[in-house]
Amino acid sequence: MFKIQTYNNISVLGLERLPRDRYEVASDLKSPDALLVRSADLHKVQIPETVKAIARAGAGTNNIPVAAMSARGVPVFNAPGANANAVKELVLAGMLLAARNIVPALEFARGLQGSDAELHKLVEEGKKHYVGMELPGRSLGVIGLGAIGVKVANAALELGMQVYGYDPAMTVQNAWQLNSGVRQALSVDDLLSRSQFVSVHVPLLEATRALINAERLRLLKKPGVLLNFARAEIVDEDAVLGALASGTLYAYACDFPSQKLQGHRQVIATPHLGASTGEAEDNCAIMVADQLREFLETGNVRNSVNFPEAVMPLLAGKQRLSIVNANVPNMVGQITTALAKHHINIADLLNKSRGELAYTLVDCDQPIPQALAAEIASIKGVLATRIIVP
Repeated sequence: MFKIQTYNNISVLGLERLPRDRYEVASDLKSPDALLVRSADLHKVQIPETVKAIARAGAGTNNIPVAAMSARGVPVFNAPGANANAVKELVLAGMLLAARNIVPALEFARGLQGSDAELHKLVEEGKKHYVGMELPGRSLGVIGLGAIGVKVANAALELGMQVYGYDPAMTVQNAWQLNSGVRQALSVDDLLSRSQFVSVHVPLLEATRALINAERLRLLKKPGVLLNFARAEIVDEDAVLGALASGTLYAYACDFPSQKLQGHRQVIATPHLGASTGEAEDNCAIMVADQLREFLETGNVRNSVNFPEAVMPLLAGKQRLSIVNANVPNMVGQITTALAKHHINIADLLNKSRGELAYTLVDCDQPIPQALAAEIASIKGVLATRIIVP
């Protein structure tokens, strides 16, 4: 039996992927094998030594101490792309709300008083203040062409916009999904200078903090519209307010209300609704539950933010040894030497690395003794070992 401790409410469809005959799932467990979380801040939690994996039912993992888990040899899984359609739809909604001045127009209409005849007169007099713009022919720049950015770019093309994209680390898989009509920008600055609308879809890293600043906002075609449904800190709010005041920026649509932005007529701030659809919550939970189950039962790693992708079919009748270690020379040599010492023949082996971490899967022809696992665990640089018995 594997014990899975949950934080927050996880979609039932996701939990159903963990069969009750092999998994005990609860919010209060002692010595859990894994944690399943949505938005709970695990930086404030003492994570038990028994935890072998953490899965976040969403894309961002800022609420998880990823570096500390890497040092312990614990993979952190997420659900990239599972909420992509939900976020894409909210970005498009933000673009349309900004372009057509819908929010201030709604506030104007709600404040009207009088008879139908009087309301009609007020409407005809007031509507001139909310003249907007249409999207066809306008330019949109998409920074970050992951699962969400690709969907936004493709949808904007279908709306008749000219679309530019920039992502120096775009995956081959996402490249296959991107419409060939999306034009390549050579840098963030190049993209901004070509675009009137800009949507950011990058993770929050030190390199992306305040990625959109006052200098870059001045590059936007006027009247510019900035869309941020990624992370609040990617955009410098003071720069946004300055650009709105100067007329450089026409509107700012984001998913992150703040004191600075509160009440500003040209700001559309939704309450972190990006992934708040029933479909997205189900998709995220299903994806991470499947990944967690595969890792616990076979050692395979898919969609980890700190581990390399490592997938090797588990051979029938074989036991598997999974090893996490520092990515330094001669680790595989020491591991295979220990196997030979215990007269264990290797049926299959996979070794992958990512940054400072390496991960090895070894399928063995003979049963793996605990003494062997303990010996490998004692090798300098080995962070975690596990025997997997199908």
